[in-house]
Amino acid sequence: MMKQFYLKNGRVILHVDMNSFFASVEMAENPGLKGKPVAIAGNPKERKGIIVTCSYEARKYGVKTTMPVWEAKKRCPDLLVIPPHFERYKKASAAMFAILRRYSPLVEPVSIDEGYVDITDQFEPGSPLLIAESIQQEILAELDLPSSIGVAPNKFLAKTASDMKKPLGITVLRKRDIPRLLWPMPLIDMHGVGGKTAEKLEKHGIFTIGDLAHADDVLLKQLLGIRGIRLKERANGKDNRPVDPESVNVTKSIGRMQTLPEDLDDEHRINAVLKKLADETAERMEKKGYAATNVSVMIRYRDRKTVTRSKKCSSPVESGQALFETARALFIRHWDNTPVRLLGITGSGLVERRAAAEQLSLFTYEEAAKKEPLYKAIEQLREKFGENIIQTGREAENPHDPPVL
Repeated sequence: MMKQFYLKNGRVILHVDMNSFFASVEMAENPGLKGKPVAIAGNPKERKGIIVTCSYEARKYGVKTTMPVWEAKKRCPDLLVIPPHFERYKKASAAMFAILRRYSPLVEPVSIDEGYVDITDQFEPGSPLLIAESIQQEILAELDLPSSIGVAPNKFLAKTASDMKKPLGITVLRKRDIPRLLWPMPLIDMHGVGGKTAEKLEKHGIFTIGDLAHADDVLLKQLLGIRGIRLKERANGKDNRPVDPESVNVTKSIGRMQTLPEDLDDEHRINAVLKKLADETAERMEKKGYAATNVSVMIRYRDRKTVTRSKKCSSPVESGQALFETARALFIRHWDNTPVRLLGITGSGLVERRAAAEQLSLFTYEEAAKKEPLYKAIEQLREKFGENIIQTGREAENPHDPPVL
């Protein structure tokens, strides 16, 4: 019976994704909450509170992350709103990963509530599904926490599979299942494809994962560069990334720098360059699904003296506007007013965007949530009407100064 799930060739990888993690931890702590619509939010008694996460019972009413508490309560009058307990969630996360390591030394945490497990060398023929069931049951029995697990020959398919049945689901996704299960899905539902990427591809008739799997390589490279080819490979079920237990300890960074066509000491034109670099860095972070917890700015003068300064952010940043504001403040603080030859902006201490939203402290989470619609609105206006439609700070003092590209 189990041999139908045995993946004969290559690796066998599990993606373990905890279901409604924060809310589930609260329910495990207080069983009286089970079966009820529960939301985790800051300042639950105030209208300005923001939903951090919620239970599946609450989601049935349309309650979702970043929604104001007043709106959530309007949709679900019986919603139970409680403040977050981050130390409690960290403890539960550590216990969950300890269970995963009982089954294999190859465990790669992705965020506080999900990770990959490579069980290629840990099973007998026919047993991958049994291992997934055992992991799911141990987490449930020992921690009273539900999870969904994807079983597949690579990380991309395993993560896709874990999303197919929630809560408490186990899904096997083989390569031969791709045309039937994966290709009909909308492009926006594919891991690694954000809103901007989907919009760009849809303009060229690529609407589903199947469309992407059969898209022209030349077109994809023109639109997205080498990343377009990688996404096509994923759409065809190809993913050679190993499960790396050390990846969580690797310092990652994404940035852009530019040697200027002429040395600049005009603050307005320098701001334009910084804004361009910030937007490009934000776009690269979005493509990779990251937010930055540190922002650095590099300043190189005409005498080639180079100064690099960084700032640890109070909350992860991901928008071009937020990167620009942080980098510009660093630049103003450390610029010596002499001509600049090169500028650079780097986001480091990268975390996955979903994990970033969940792990923010209460205050900074709400501040970020309040600002994000503004940043998105500004970026949408600029995309539609041009970069100069809205300017910030000293940018607006002299709108006639052209940006340096």
